Amino acid sequence: MNTITRALSASAAGLVLVAGLTAVATAQGQPHGPAASCARQEAQVAKAEDALARLTAVFERKQQATDEAEEALAEATGSEKAAARKAVARAKAAEAFAKKARKAQLQRLAKAQERLDECQGAQQPTDEPTDEPTDEPTDEPTDVPTDTPTDVPTETPTETPAA
Repeated sequence: MNTITRALSASAAGLVLVAGLTAVATAQGQPHGPAASCARQEAQVAKAEDALARLTAVFERKQQATDEAEEALAEATGSEKAAARKAVARAKAAEAFAKKARKAQLQRLAKAQERLDECQGAQQPTDEPTDEPTDEPTDEPTDVPTDTPTDVPTETPTETPAA
């Protein structure tokens, strides 16, 4: 039994090592910087839109099931009415749950779209100059005068008459 335990723990440690190395290799292959950030935001928006489409389809099916259950209740007679009422109640509960999930997904999509817009807005350069200094180096020289003006003539001391 001791040999089996050692073999299992050695193989588990090997799997953990391989999984860790794989994670490091994939992390190194990922692009970095603001472009990668916006790409991730775009992927999140696409994922949220897909989820919203799925939840909308589920909501429509639940709505249809509720309509069918209500029609069945209207056609039910006698002892069938109790079962039909329970079916309508279950259908309405399922529809309400799907409606709530759809509403939550709409909020997630709105937030994801907001983050994407913010990311894309931060990447677009502005042509308007600002008065606030930045720490970012520029490739082109600036037209802002330096601290020591060069075009202002300096005062030369005038000779005082000797008395």
